[in-house]
Amino acid sequence: MVEKTCAACDCKLDEGSIKVKIGGKTVEVCCDECAQKLKEASSSSKRG
Repeated sequence: MVEKTCAACDCKLDEGSIKVKIGGKTVEVCCDECAQKLKEASSSSKRG
């Protein structure tokens, strides 16, 4: 079985992972804090 890791912090994901849509791709994160970090990073990269 392939272990999945959080897209933000590389922690191992369990059945409680959160799916977030970023730039048309769905990624999985371990918690709401990581989900928010990815959303903020994605929106700031589009401004520049």
